[in-house]
Amino acid sequence: MKKYRCTICGAEFEVADGETPVCPACMMEGDVLEPIEDKPAAPPSDALHKISYGLFIVTARENGKDNGCITNTVMQVTSEPVQISLTVNKTNLTHDMILNTGKFSASVLSQAADFALIQRFGFQSGRDADKFAGFADCVRGDDGLMYVTRGTNAVISANVISTADLGTHTLFIGEVTGMQVLSDEASATYGYYLKNIKVTPKKVGTAANGQTVWRCVICGYEYIGDELPEDFICPLCKHPASDFEKA
Repeated sequence: MKKYRCTICGAEFEVADGETPVCPACMMEGDVLEPIEDKPAAPPSDALHKISYGLFIVTARENGKDNGCITNTVMQVTSEPVQISLTVNKTNLTHDMILNTGKFSASVLSQAADFALIQRFGFQSGRDADKFAGFADCVRGDDGLMYVTRGTNAVISANVISTADLGTHTLFIGEVTGMQVLSDEASATYGYYLKNIKVTPKKVGTAANGQTVWRCVICGYEYIGDELPEDFICPLCKHPASDFEKA
C-alpha cells in the first residue's frame, strides 16, 4: 500500500500497489497528489516522563546584570565534598553567565510556587527582559547572587569546578559554597507542576486560517502549521517536538 495526500482538499488516503491514485474526497488525480513517505516512529518519551525531577530557579550575575532561568536539572552528586550537577541549555543567557563567571545559585521551588513565578523566570529570555525588574521577592546572597524567596524552600550556591559539553547543553559540576532552608513547604516536582501549577489553555483545534495548532505541554507555547517539524524546539522552554500535542 502507498499513502498519498491531496494538495487540493488535504485528504490522505492509501492505494494498493499498482493502482492509479485518485483522491476519494474530490476525485482529483495526477500531480496534485503527493506521496507520503513513511517515517520511522520517534522513540516514545513517556518513559522519560516517569523520571522524577525537582524544579529550580538557577541564577547568575555578570557585569552587573542579574538573571535566572527555570530548570529541572539540579541534583546532588557527592556528599564529601558536597557537589551538585546542573545542566543548562546553551541558548539561555544564564548558561553563558555561569560559564563566564564560574558560579551559580539554585532556589528550590516549593509547592507554594505559582504560575506567574514560572512565567517570569521560565517563559522569557534574559536577553530581552530584566527578569528581576520590579520583583521584590529576592535577596542577594553572600556570594553576590540573587536567590528567590517566594515559592521556594531552600537555596544552594556553588562554584563550578568542571564542565562537560553535551551538544545542546552544558553540564556543570559545582562544589557547594553555601545552603539555607527557607521554608518547610514540600518541594515541587516536575509532575506536581504539570498537574497543579501549570495553567492549561482550552483546546482550540485549529487556528483562524484552518491550520492545526500544536501546543507545548510544558509551557503552553503554540505553533501553527499542518505539520510540526520533527526537529522543532520550543522557543520558550526549549523542549523538543515530542512535548507538543494538537491543541
